[in-house]
Amino acid sequence: MKHQNEMQITFPSLPENESFARVVVAAFAVQLCPTLSEIADIKTAVSEAVTNAIVHGYEGTCGLVTLSAAIRDRDLLTIEVRDNGKGIPDIPQAMEPFYTTHPEQERSGMGFAVMQTFMDDLTVDSTPGSGTTVRMTKRIHADKRW
Repeated sequence: MKHQNEMQITFPSLPENESFARVVVAAFAVQLCPTLSEIADIKTAVSEAVTNAIVHGYEGTCGLVTLSAAIRDRDLLTIEVRDNGKGIPDIPQAMEPFYTTHPEQERSGMGFAVMQTFMDDLTVDSTPGSGTTVRMTKRIHADKRW
């Protein structure tokens, strides 16, 4: 697949950078002429992925989160959120609704379910001790583009 456009940013795993990541992806996605609802879906999914990296990947320590996005095939937005944190030992279990490793922090355990709901496709790759990569895609259909 040919990329028509792409971007990448890296930022510290600070909670205040979650909102920064949402806005960056929304600004990048605007070139696809998404609806406000589609922008809200994208921002919510990115928020969940970045929050997971910060809260679960680094667990109170500071590391780097890399956010990449690409536009392919003139209407396919691909987003990747990557951390080099502790990783996920059991991805299927982590993706179960209501599963959380931090119930004491009042975490709902719905992050992956939210991402799956708002995006067309979600894949998670993780290696314990090496980090996690969340890849999401969303097709944006617009009548007037390019």
